Order: sequence, then structure tokens, then C-alpha cells
Amino acid sequence: MKDMRITSQAFKANAGIPPKYTCDGENINPPLRIEGVPEGAKSLALILDDPDAPHGDWVHWVVWNINPRTTEIKEGSAPEGAVQGTTDFKKRSYGGPCPPSGTHRYFFRLYALDTTLDLGPRSGKKEVEKAMRGHVISQAELMARYEKKREPAMK
Repeated sequence: MKDMRITSQAFKANAGIPPKYTCDGENINPPLRIEGVPEGAKSLALILDDPDAPHGDWVHWVVWNINPRTTEIKEGSAPEGAVQGTTDFKKRSYGGPCPPSGTHRYFFRLYALDTTLDLGPRSGKKEVEKAMRGHVISQAELMARYEKKREPAMK
């Protein structure tokens, strides 16, 4: 059995996220491809976070109860039938990279679960991680970087 993978046609692993998918652009989620989901998976969960944020981990997107047969998440859209939870932007949708300074790392973490999660949409990353405990049968990760463009200095 091959390992589960998450990739994007918009950027390569460990490379830069195009501004289109950040607060400097359209602030929409990039297209994601999912491969190698194990047979016994009942659902998938996806968490996007930035561990380099000034006050610790910043959650940009949390989605669960994704159909395990999903092979792609289209640009600018959540997977059909999935639940989007609350991010650190206090929204229930994707919030793109928007670091205050420097280059930050963004981790798209995909989890295959042997169950679906019975959580309300106000739930966030902590609740999802707690509910997933003991149910993760495979996981994959895609990391990319982003550096906020600075405004040109005034002369």
C-alpha cells in the first residue's frame, strides 16, 4: 500500500505559496490533491496552521468529515459535505497566510480517520485533535512558506 499524500499543483512542498492564496491576494484556498487514502478510512480531516506566528500556533483552516473518496479539494472551495470549523481568524472558512513579518511555514496536515467526528461547527483545532485521538489510521503533510511583501519605504 502506498502512503497517503497531499500535494498542490499551485506550489511544491517546502516552496513558496503564491500570493493569490494569501491575504496579499485573493485569500482563497489553493487546489489540493489527495492520494493513497487507506481502505478503512471513514473520513478525512484537514488542518492548516502556522507554528511561526508571534503568539504561537495560528490556525488558518480546519475541516473535518471530508469524504474519504475525495481526491481533490478545488481552489477556493471546501470539500462538499465537510464541516469547516472555527479558525484563529474567528471565521469558519479558509484564511490564507498573512504573517506580520518574516517568512512563516504553513502546514497542511491531512488525517485519515476510522470514524467521522461528531463536532459542532464552532469547534476548532483543539477539539478536532481531541476527537481524532485514537482514530488516526494515516496522515500526510504538505509544508509551504510565505513571506509577506513589504510596502516600499517612503522617500
